[in-house]
Amino acid sequence: MKIYDWHIAPNPRRLHIYLAEKGITIPLVEVGGEDQKLKPSYVAKYPHAMVPMLELDDGTCIGEAMAICRYLEELHPDPPLMGVDAKDKAIVEMWEKRANEEGMLAASELFRNTSPTFADRGLPGSAEPIPQLPALVVRSKARMARFYQKFDEQLALNEFVAGHRYTIADITTLCAIDFGKWTDLDIPQECKNLRRWYKAVSARPSATV
Repeated sequence: MKIYDWHIAPNPRRLHIYLAEKGITIPLVEVGGEDQKLKPSYVAKYPHAMVPMLELDDGTCIGEAMAICRYLEELHPDPPLMGVDAKDKAIVEMWEKRANEEGMLAASELFRNTSPTFADRGLPGSAEPIPQLPALVVRSKARMARFYQKFDEQLALNEFVAGHRYTIADITTLCAIDFGKWTDLDIPQECKNLRRWYKAVSARPSATV
């Protein structure tokens, strides 16, 4: 198997951290071009045109970072990063989904609507011109503010995002916060719990892969 990767991108980073925490090594194929676009050969192979993508030995293509992690979790259950029983798995998935939808997607919306490189590329995976919208910049900043506050409140009661154990929810939350930094957003000073957590998880070796 192999992973098609754009190493600088936030979504592949979620998978890189997961693999590092698991101690799993899978060959990577870089498909990001110098023009900040996916290589045409990759888009022709995988018209969904997003990364990361895991190609199995039988040719099956599995896209989406969390779907790939779910597949690998079944093959490599230890250490558990997606929960240990029915209740724990549900809580981890709940918080990972919140981190993605309220953090990662908000940061993506902000970046795609402000970066000159992504002019007319308002939606990922779309070959059609999608113009940048100033109104979405205002909305995405408000979304990120709510994201910081919600996760600060959660971390006032928990060492990690989904409880007492480091999980995939922490990985997505970290990547969302760092993605926000691409557009000069940062954790507000008053979110002391989130800042404490961020310092701790950023010091893990996996965060630097």
